[in-house]
Amino acid sequence: MSNVVEHDTPPATHGGNAPAGRLSAIRWRSAGIIVPFGALFLLLSVTSRPFLSTTNLLNILDQQASIVIMAAAGTLVLVSGAIDLSVGATYALAGVVAAQLVPHTGIPVALAAAVLVGLLVGLVNGVVTTYFRINALIATLAMSFIISGLANLVTDGNLLILTDSPDFANIARSAFLGVRSSIWITLLCVVAFGILLSRTRTGRYLYAVGGNAEAARLSGVRLNRVRVAAFMVSGLAAAVGGVIDVSRVLSAQSTSGATLTFTVLAGMVVGGTSIMGGEGAVWRTTIGVLFIALVGNGFDLLGVNPLYQQITLGIILLLAVGLDAWSRSRR
Repeated sequence: MSNVVEHDTPPATHGGNAPAGRLSAIRWRSAGIIVPFGALFLLLSVTSRPFLSTTNLLNILDQQASIVIMAAAGTLVLVSGAIDLSVGATYALAGVVAAQLVPHTGIPVALAAAVLVGLLVGLVNGVVTTYFRINALIATLAMSFIISGLANLVTDGNLLILTDSPDFANIARSAFLGVRSSIWITLLCVVAFGILLSRTRTGRYLYAVGGNAEAARLSGVRLNRVRVAAFMVSGLAAAVGGVIDVSRVLSAQSTSGATLTFTVLAGMVVGGTSIMGGEGAVWRTTIGVLFIALVGNGFDLLGVNPLYQQITLGIILLLAVGLDAWSRSRR
């Protein structure tokens, strides 16, 4: 684990300036996503007339709402030096729980139950990986199997359709100032998680724990509580994402989050969040997710064979991880 704790806004030294090496690393990470994102956005603007339309851009944001929310919260976990591979399963479980309850209990109770599911899963993940000292990769992977099984039990393997609950669609489909509520919810979550990570004591502790857990412990940081809190935020975000997507399509199924975990993880890594912990920013993760979304949107608009999309995303991921390793080696 790296001994360097990197913040999006570096802490001041006694002289009032951040160390040059840390500032250089931050600049490289920021440029590593801003420059490619800007270049791709400009390229698609020139090569595809429909790309810059308000409809297309808002559709991208709407379709990526749940992924952005989950990746923004997942950044907290990754920064703390852990990883959560259960977000896709939690997303599906929260969605099917909400869909199952809405016709019988009403929207408020269904939403509360879905949120509680997310928080509970996050709490279990946090306790298992901290107090029981089970590797987060293995623990959350195992939890994803358990949660997927529970989701199958809730649905009995069937697709749940909410044709009798049209009001539930307003959670994601209603509009304010011409922008869907799913996008406003995403913006609110990104701002909240960004402030939590970069402007609060908890956020500073997350960076400290991920950068050097032993040094953080000796400094009085309660490592277990900090990581449990990060996992709970991740579980909460997964539940919110699941509810948003169920509201959008008015249907839910237990397998809906099967590949979502890796899409979320890809967005964080492409956005410059280090898989080793201690480094990352919510705003960069958001751009990383949208960058991947632009790649898919560009393939669709330009009529490129979609089989090449997976190859392209794989190359992008390798470059992102390579940039992370290179920036660490320079320090």
